[in-house]
Amino acid sequence: MPIRIRVTLRRLSDSQPLRFLVTGGWNTAFSYISLALLYYFFSKRMHYMVILVIGAVINITNAYICHKFFVFRTKGNYVREYLRYYVVYSVPMALGFIAFPVCIELFKMNFYVTQALLTVITVLISYFGHKHISFKGDSYR
Repeated sequence: MPIRIRVTLRRLSDSQPLRFLVTGGWNTAFSYISLALLYYFFSKRMHYMVILVIGAVINITNAYICHKFFVFRTKGNYVREYLRYYVVYSVPMALGFIAFPVCIELFKMNFYVTQALLTVITVLISYFGHKHISFKGDSYR
């Protein structure tokens, strides 16, 4: 690989906001697909709010692992960071638990469309919350 390409790739990998954006793309796709699959397979047996809770645990755990090791590259305490991670996500989760029923029951919106709209809000809140709360003071750099 030519030196210029290696240098460019190195600079990109050193950019925390860029790593967050790449990870955010993965987390968004993973979250949307996993929640859609949970809904598809279990919606006839479970209320969508139960599916949201199960999906939240799966998706937040996936996002925590990606953010810890790829974005913020921390060496801090796993349990402490994981709990702080949930604190940051409690805001968009609470918003989602309120907005989902409003969008679905009141406005008769489609489950999948509602999920996509609320994903945008989660992304906007999460970067600064994780940077300043979840992984505060535990980064390698």
